[in-house]
Amino acid sequence: MPITKTEVRDAALDAGADYVGFAAAGDYESPQSPDLSSIFPGVRSLVVMAFRELSSCASPNMRVAMSGRLDLMNFTRSCTYQVARTLEKEGATVMAVPVSYPLEMGMETKGVIGDVSLRHAAVAAGLGDFGRNNLVLHPGLGSRVVFTAILTDLKLSSDEPAESICDECGDCVDNCPVGALDQEGRTEVMACLKNSQPYGVAANIKFWAKYGAADAEERVEMLKDPHFWRLYQAGFIGFQYFCFNCMATCSAGRDT
Repeated sequence: MPITKTEVRDAALDAGADYVGFAAAGDYESPQSPDLSSIFPGVRSLVVMAFRELSSCASPNMRVAMSGRLDLMNFTRSCTYQVARTLEKEGATVMAVPVSYPLEMGMETKGVIGDVSLRHAAVAAGLGDFGRNNLVLHPGLGSRVVFTAILTDLKLSSDEPAESICDECGDCVDNCPVGALDQEGRTEVMACLKNSQPYGVAANIKFWAKYGAADAEERVEMLKDPHFWRLYQAGFIGFQYFCFNCMATCSAGRDT
């Protein structure tokens, strides 16, 4: 007998997820991510898991804030893998979708489009609805939540849609330092990334181009600069965020 939704939910909660939702593949829609069948031709359902983001996201110390996110990413990968293993042991075929990278990189996607949109998956699975900050706000976790998913050939019905909890207070808009949320329903992603990931690819290219044109004395000074050491650290950490304002200042996140 196939594993039931209740059994899958219990397995996910036991593994460490805070909440679990289900969506039939036909109920998932994303305007930019590829069709699920291009990833998994036999997909019938999505198991979506919600995980609480710690209060460290609100710390003015961005190293502490980012450390909390790295811990969460590692934890969610482990939990998602455990649940996927459980489903495969029950005879299902599964494919896990992590909270973040690897991503399709290139000029077309610019590294901002996931193979599966976890926000849209969460909405389809009844785990929340979009807020003014264009994040999915969970009824119990507010804005301080990340999602992972498992694609499976199990036939699982979609959970009921969640009601919106966004009160349109505008705190996320007012606290975005680059105005990336000024237009309702749209995030100016490049403006966001330049601010929230100041030590990414663009910063590396700019630094090393300047280094290549510098004389020996200037190069020594450039390698002493904290900017170089932050680039160095980001090189092995990966995506390193220096802004969590849209998540941290949201009243739906503060009040949970």
